[in-house]
Amino acid sequence: MSETQRNLFNNRRAGDLWITGAFILLAIVCMVSVPSPPELEPVEVSGLPRDCVRQVTPGVFDAETFKRMIIDNNLFRPLGWRPSRSVEPYRLIGTILPRSANTPPKAILQTTAGNQTYIVTLGDKFDGETEIVEIQPKQVTLSSKGQQRLLFLNAARWLQ
Repeated sequence: MSETQRNLFNNRRAGDLWITGAFILLAIVCMVSVPSPPELEPVEVSGLPRDCVRQVTPGVFDAETFKRMIIDNNLFRPLGWRPSRSVEPYRLIGTILPRSANTPPKAILQTTAGNQTYIVTLGDKFDGETEIVEIQPKQVTLSSKGQQRLLFLNAARWLQ
């Protein structure tokens, strides 16, 4: 190695040491110059109305509620997942309201699964357990297993 090459190597090495030293010095200055957070003293709050202060009490969960919460809020379901809604087995096609008191009102219902159509009046039972309770314009009240539910006429479906 010639004298020039040796001087160039030593100069380069010295430059690298200067840069490394500068970074270490910068790190030390940054660590020392960052002030530590001040000690916080507890402050007593007085004079607040009772309704502003809220007492938090832990909820009481039984095992079944706890398990149901975990099942309902499963982290591993796909994004946007929603539980399936129960599908109404009947669709209201139309209502026929009488002009005289002698004629009973009628409703036309269709099953959503089999496309079977029923023309029913008040008190009629179909499918063994479903009974017509009330017929009004554009809506019918059904009773099944002690629960009542309303069917509404969906006019937008026919306009498409």
